[in-house]
Amino acid sequence: MTPNERRNLRTLIAGVALVCGMAGLGFASVPLYRMFCQATGWGGTTQRAVAAPGAVAGHDVVVRFDANVAPSLGWSFKPEQTRETVKIGERSIAFFTATNLTNHPITGTATFNVAPTKTGAYFAKIQCFCFTQQTLKPGETVRMPVIYYVDPAMLKDEDARDVEEITLSYTFFPAEKADPS
Repeated sequence: MTPNERRNLRTLIAGVALVCGMAGLGFASVPLYRMFCQATGWGGTTQRAVAAPGAVAGHDVVVRFDANVAPSLGWSFKPEQTRETVKIGERSIAFFTATNLTNHPITGTATFNVAPTKTGAYFAKIQCFCFTQQTLKPGETVRMPVIYYVDPAMLKDEDARDVEEITLSYTFFPAEKADPS
C-alpha cells in the first residue's frame, strides 16, 4: 500500500469513526438529558420522593393541573380539578381521568413538567401514574392519582421563594413499546 493510500485509509477510518460516534451520541442524548434533568430539576423536571417533610405554617401555593394527549393516542385525558391551594411541605393528592376512545387496547406513557421551571427542583412526586406505562382496554376509563408536595427548601431559594402558582402539566403519548406486565 502506498503512503497516499494509507493516508486515505486513515482518513476514511477517522470519518467512519466520527459518524458512528455522532450517531451514538445522538441516540444517547435523550436518556442522558432526561437523567440530567431529573437529577437537577432543570427544565421544570420534577423530583421523586418517598415522603413529604410536613407543612410549613403560613406558606401556601396554588397548584394548577394541565393535561394533554398526543392526537395519535386515541385517549381523553383531563384533571379532575384544575387547581388546588396546598401548604408548602404538605402531602397532597390530585386525580386525573383517562378514557380509551378506541376499540382496541392502547398503552400510553406520560411526560411531565412544571412551570415556572425554577420550581422543578422543589416539586416532588411520591406516587405518580407517570412513573409507569398505562394500558387501557377499549372504552375503559381510569382515575390516576399523583401524590406530591412542594419542598419547603423552595422558600430558601431567592429565585423561587416568591412563586405563588405552579402548573403541573402532563402529556400522554403512545408508548413506543409496551412493558410486558
